[in-house]
Amino acid sequence: MGTLANRNFVKMNGLGNEIVIVDLRRSPSPIGAGEARAAARQEPFDQLMALYPARGDADASVRIYNNDGSEAGACGNGMRCLASLVSAQTGKAALNFETAAGVISCRRTSEGLFTVDMGVPRLRWDEIPLAKEMPDTRAIDLAVGPAGAPILRSPSAVNMGNPHAIFWVDDVDGYDLGQIGPVVEHHPLFPQRANVTLAAVPARDHIVIRTWERGAGLTRACGSAACAVAVAAARLARTNREVTVTLPGGDLAVEWREADDHVLMTGPAAYEHDGRFDAALLADAGAA
Repeated sequence: MGTLANRNFVKMNGLGNEIVIVDLRRSPSPIGAGEARAAARQEPFDQLMALYPARGDADASVRIYNNDGSEAGACGNGMRCLASLVSAQTGKAALNFETAAGVISCRRTSEGLFTVDMGVPRLRWDEIPLAKEMPDTRAIDLAVGPAGAPILRSPSAVNMGNPHAIFWVDDVDGYDLGQIGPVVEHHPLFPQRANVTLAAVPARDHIVIRTWERGAGLTRACGSAACAVAVAAARLARTNREVTVTLPGGDLAVEWREADDHVLMTGPAAYEHDGRFDAALLADAGAA
């Protein structure tokens, strides 16, 4: 039997970023890429958040799967949903989760929102990572479009738990991100692929973005992208270190804290419904 067969799940969303949460703390076993893809066919999601027993002092360990079956290091919107669910179960306002990107702390605010400490951004070329050395990741040597007449060029690169490429534009709706996104995601410059964001800066405290998410495609919201963009904009002196980031699904408040360089993201999490994965998904996943 597969890990997800007949398993209960909770469907939530963070600003329209569709999240499915499965609690495997009592019966931990790995989820295969094919099984994650099959689960997304039954219950469409951007990310599947699987809870496992913590190895250290955290409340739980988390593995994050994109809808193509690949694993993600971080998912800011998913962490808010996870924190909302576990906070409701335990009554705890402050929670810590182990992820592939490190321990992520979450807390419930007095307004009922959730703040996620996404940690310190990684900015060196080999931390992002890029396939070749580039001395200044605020604007890397990459162009999209015909040679000599690119439509996009010189994106900023940041690792915020996942690699991100950020193109600065005047109008985020003025480009076909559904075509551009997969080209940049799979560009040889990004050995671990990349999230691809178009970002416009209408004011020093406001950024508007659209994101093609690595392993998931076009999304209404990507929390790690909002954080990566806030960092990149501040590095270029386009904005202050505290900004509102507007995504197709709504707004997030992001602060790149000067005291310790941690990035804090605050926003809502919404419950949708409970469900159960059908054992028939095993056949879809090619499991015996």
